[in-house]
Amino acid sequence: MNASAFNPMSWLGGLRDRVSNWRGQGGDGHGALPVRDRINILAQPSKVMGFDQSLVWVVLALLALGLIMVYSASIALPDSPKFAKYTPTYFFNRHLFFLILSIMVGAVVTQIPLSTWERVAPWLFVLSLLLLMLVLIPHVGKGVNGARRWLPLGIMNFQPSELAKLAITLYAADYMVRKMEVKERFFRAVAPMAVAVAVVGLLLLAEPDMGAFMVIAVIAMSILFLGGVNGRMFFLITAVLIGAFTLMVSLSPWRRERIFAYLDPWDEKNALGKAYQLTHSLIAFGRGEIFGEGLGSSLEKLHYLPEAHTDFLLAVIGEELGFVGVAIVIGAFFWLVRRLFHIGRQAIALDRVFSGLVAQGVGVWMGGQAFINMGVNLGVLPTKGLTLPLMSYGGSGVMLNCIALAIVLRVDIENRQLMRGGRA
Repeated sequence: MNASAFNPMSWLGGLRDRVSNWRGQGGDGHGALPVRDRINILAQPSKVMGFDQSLVWVVLALLALGLIMVYSASIALPDSPKFAKYTPTYFFNRHLFFLILSIMVGAVVTQIPLSTWERVAPWLFVLSLLLLMLVLIPHVGKGVNGARRWLPLGIMNFQPSELAKLAITLYAADYMVRKMEVKERFFRAVAPMAVAVAVVGLLLLAEPDMGAFMVIAVIAMSILFLGGVNGRMFFLITAVLIGAFTLMVSLSPWRRERIFAYLDPWDEKNALGKAYQLTHSLIAFGRGEIFGEGLGSSLEKLHYLPEAHTDFLLAVIGEELGFVGVAIVIGAFFWLVRRLFHIGRQAIALDRVFSGLVAQGVGVWMGGQAFINMGVNLGVLPTKGLTLPLMSYGGSGVMLNCIALAIVLRVDIENRQLMRGGRA
């Protein structure tokens, strides 16, 4: 290939077509795929009947491993004065309750048609905005470690930012379907979505929760990209977002300190300050080596590594199960994201554009959040408070993950119904 003849716009367009198969040259002009691509995609499932059992088993395996590691990471917390009132099994019991509840709710969600989600998507987005406002009201939202992100509901503390991730996924997919005819126009296609993301971002930064804002921005931008937005407009809005994040970091002294600490975590001042979590996370991975110290044998979880059962659960996995355990987790998430995208492509091949974009949006959500969490744990990215999907302790996070995946499972069920010649 002649380097001088490389056209980034052509490359971007080709990449988008390969990833989402949205434009479909030779299709009907409304998101259909070429006949050959349709045959290849629709012929891949070995069994048309039923549902994607492999997807369910991988999700259940991640949930089960997460439960075991949450128990291992939290069993020593009651030895700390901060958690002295809890029993060694407190977090395990609560997480098990959240898992059972989430699986039950997910089973119900699989019975809801995608047409219903498409109809309520704008209203769910509005609800998420109202809850993000509500959490900021004093004596209503619950604050922890200087952040106000939770609404106390008795049996659990609900985190509206988790609902916002699902809401933006559904809303962006519905938005792209409605804006199909004007997706090449900036002010009619991209600008309204950018404003919606900006509003969500302002509310999240007021909590503050920059990690959730990053995930939501990535979800929205990815759905615009997969939906066929003009490449130049995509680069423009991406540049604006990068500039906005850079500005937020530069104007925030504590964020600047965290970035500088990330660049030199082993400096004595940083290791005892802003890079304390990072250095102990890296120590945990170093102790684990190839096969780990053994389940339950982590030393870093003994009050050295903060948030070991939430944001830094992967570090405990690395210390106890070693490189092999971490590789299995990474491989499982890679397979999961790849499968979610395949289900989305199947839906688009069946002219179910909303369903396809939702499935791919959930794939971006799971993959993006897992990538950020793993990157933070491994020192590839600056420290950011973001849980590992499906595995870290947290009621609202696990529940919304299960709901999102149940919606994708419903997409797969409807795909198979259509391939059998029935109605979705």
